[in-house]
Amino acid sequence: MAPGAELGFAAAAEGPGGAWRLRSASFPSKVGGRPAWLGEAGLPGPAALRCGRCQQPCAFLLQLYAPLAGRPDAFHRTLFVFACRSPACYRLAGPCGPFRVFRNQLPRRNDTYPEEPPPEEPPPGPAPAPPRRLGSGAALCRICGCLGPRCCGRCRRAAYCGPEHQALDWRRGHRRSCGQHAAGDDSTDAIPERNDFLFPEYEILIEPEESDSTNDEQGAVDTSKDAKEQDELGAAGFADEAFQSLDEETLEAMAKHENEENKIFRTFKKQIAAEPEQIIRYCRGGGGPLWVSGKNRPEEKDIPNCVCGAKRIFEFQIMPQLLNHLQVDSLEESIDWGTLVVYTCADSCGGGNEYLEEFIWKQDHSTGCTS
Repeated sequence: MAPGAELGFAAAAEGPGGAWRLRSASFPSKVGGRPAWLGEAGLPGPAALRCGRCQQPCAFLLQLYAPLAGRPDAFHRTLFVFACRSPACYRLAGPCGPFRVFRNQLPRRNDTYPEEPPPEEPPPGPAPAPPRRLGSGAALCRICGCLGPRCCGRCRRAAYCGPEHQALDWRRGHRRSCGQHAAGDDSTDAIPERNDFLFPEYEILIEPEESDSTNDEQGAVDTSKDAKEQDELGAAGFADEAFQSLDEETLEAMAKHENEENKIFRTFKKQIAAEPEQIIRYCRGGGGPLWVSGKNRPEEKDIPNCVCGAKRIFEFQIMPQLLNHLQVDSLEESIDWGTLVVYTCADSCGGGNEYLEEFIWKQDHSTGCTS
């Protein structure tokens, strides 16, 4: 990706063969479905992809293709984000929790992909089915597309990441087709594109963020005006009898905190107003994230160093607009976040081309913010 802030937008794959762009050979950025793995060695195992709270398997949320210019060892580079499917695990903000992030990178000359850029036109014939195995021979789970070291005890050919997805696939129909599969007839047990565990699949389109100095100046005036109005309203509110029991110092602290929270939230809304559908903000090493609240922001000590010893830096954030595409709304509890901020190794260490875990911070919307 080019220097400077860039925005990602969710787009449906066009046409019946559009899914070919979301396969590994096209180096996609995408949301949902199964991961399009980059390197075929050192994939994260089932234990590494379990929720830090409920210990259930995480679903693939998105991946971002983010090669580094001037780095031959990171000519191909992709970040993978996984998320728990249980809404209850999203009650707490802070580090990791229901999320996992992994980074993988390859040089231009490698054992998996040709050195030439991928074709821009779809290959002839129907779109290929989700792979059962990688070229390296590693088996993939029929449900989630992650590493599948477990296999069906009857046919010995259907692979799974763990007992949860084996049971799910058995209920979904593998028990009916397992006999034919055991006899060698793969056609009766094809892996479907979708299942209820997967998030809906979209391509992520990347565009540079445009800066409008006129709007910036106008926004600064409006922000100043809003802040003044908030101060006046706050001062008027302090005359209310409900506040008479509080001392002046406490009231001043409350007013300052409330005004700061509203200022941060107004800045967030103003920044995304020009492109309200953005789901990704990418700016590796070019500034900090856009916070939705002044609460629960990590300090430097909260962000652990990489396993290589290098510090981690902000690379991109996932915006709350992505939730509109995930079909996770519920009348009861739902998956939710204000923003998800991903920090990666400042040196982008290679790690022998394996998948290295990075760090993610979840910030929620502050209930104290007003619109």
